[in-house]
Amino acid sequence: MVDTFSIESRLLIREFDEDRDVKVVGKLERNCEIGTKKGVSIFTNMMGDPLSRIRFYPLHVMLVAELLESKELVGVVRGCIKSMHTPSESLLKIGCILGLRVSPTHRRKGIGLKLVTSVEEWMLRNGAEYAFLATEKNNDASRNLFTNKCKYVSLSSLVIFVHPINFPAKHICKDIKIEKVNIEQAISFYRRTLRAKELYPLDMDAILKEKLSLGTWVSYYRDEGWLNLQKMIESEDLIRNEMSSSWIIFSIWNTCEAYKLQLKKSQPLRFLHATLNHARDKIFPCLRMSVSGSLCRPFGFLFLYGLHGEGENLGELMESIWRFTSRLGESLTDCRVVITELGFGDTLVNHVPQTASMSCIDDIWYTKRISSHSDEKDDELLMKRHIGNVFIDPRDF
Repeated sequence: MVDTFSIESRLLIREFDEDRDVKVVGKLERNCEIGTKKGVSIFTNMMGDPLSRIRFYPLHVMLVAELLESKELVGVVRGCIKSMHTPSESLLKIGCILGLRVSPTHRRKGIGLKLVTSVEEWMLRNGAEYAFLATEKNNDASRNLFTNKCKYVSLSSLVIFVHPINFPAKHICKDIKIEKVNIEQAISFYRRTLRAKELYPLDMDAILKEKLSLGTWVSYYRDEGWLNLQKMIESEDLIRNEMSSSWIIFSIWNTCEAYKLQLKKSQPLRFLHATLNHARDKIFPCLRMSVSGSLCRPFGFLFLYGLHGEGENLGELMESIWRFTSRLGESLTDCRVVITELGFGDTLVNHVPQTASMSCIDDIWYTKRISSHSDEKDDELLMKRHIGNVFIDPRDF
């Protein structure tokens, strides 16, 4: 049993101080490595900026857990707040918990619980109605913390697809065209297609304009034609009447510029207790690569987001998108992996190319109402049923 009184009397939860905490937090997170029985581990190289994952959000915080007596940092958590739309056009203010870490030598003492409670309090003070987090389905320790101790409920089941950049050498089918659209066209397109999602961000334009977003493209069959992209901005009817019968829109996010992953041999083996940083926790089991000299150096990945398709012939289009993205990754320094994440209710989940080197991980999103002023309709959507088709925000990955 955790001695809560003892912990609270010996622990200070405070905001991260960029002037004095950068090196200490970096060391703490390296100690929370993910390992294997072969003694290989992976950690996130934040490239000297522990806030790089949350700077995209105007409202963000990073909290650290500090032992009062020794001044040692033993835990860290990140949080941010964003506005989300629902199919009923409700506007929700949702807090997201990211990157929970507890020092291996201080686990099972209630520190993780205290960090989660503290970041929830910060979210509530800043107007959030719900708290949100995600973790791997088989991460029993994390699920126990959030469902049993923090009273979160399951919101959605998703699958993460991971593939090394070295996609089988094959040209994109000559019958398929992948056409880039400009930002204004992309914003207009997503303004309409996002309505098919059960939960999506209000600031899609800000995401598309971020420097890490490399662009937006449409994949379609040449013989089926395509809509006039310029006129598309002016008339919603063109989306229905002039588009090809099968098409997919997608955008690409480049993590290489923000942070990277790194493999290394670790002795002794260390395991992560509870973490919510997807990129770090999900990719390592899926790499299926030898720990060569190149992979021991920091490497990045491309994340496919905003995927939305319509029509009956989506399989070849999805394969063309993976090949296109893999080729793009080959031109980027230190890029090694292509990743996407889709809800089980998304029609495209059944069209991701199933090659021998494609790996899948089940993921679960959880939510919790933290405000007493939430609407009953919102509770019905987020707290009382499972949603299957959601937008995956690249800033959270």
